[in-house]
Amino acid sequence: MPGCEPAVAELQDQPHSPRRILVVDDDITSRRLETAVLVRSGYQVDVAEDGAAAWTALNTEHYDLLITDQNMPKVTGVELLKKLHGTRVALPVIMITGVLPQDEFARFPWLQPAATLLKPYSSEKLLGAVKQILCDSEKPAGSFQNQSRCAP
Repeated sequence: MPGCEPAVAELQDQPHSPRRILVVDDDITSRRLETAVLVRSGYQVDVAEDGAAAWTALNTEHYDLLITDQNMPKVTGVELLKKLHGTRVALPVIMITGVLPQDEFARFPWLQPAATLLKPYSSEKLLGAVKQILCDSEKPAGSFQNQSRCAP
């Protein structure tokens, strides 16, 4: 698929298939670093260089998590969130940005992503947010624990 490059980790001794994550960032260095960190942690990662390419990927593939930059050409992170909301797709989102789009979040509270990371951020913060969000998304409503992939 143009604009989308898969990156898959070799997983051994794991009973579950890897969680699929779409990383969207127009900065190639950021995209590569985020992808490397996630792949080393056992996730299957696809990447898109902007929001338009991400929208194409989201309409053709299934993902467990979307990690998006805010300031991108063609389609911004907020515009991507609006498109997702418009289709009623329940996909958790981590937004990575240098400046929070607070005006947009104030006007449209339903746009608030599951997590926001302000640049610069550490690999540990990224992985912590990813693990927490994916663990939370596995828990059935009213459940306080889930042993599937949330256990350390």
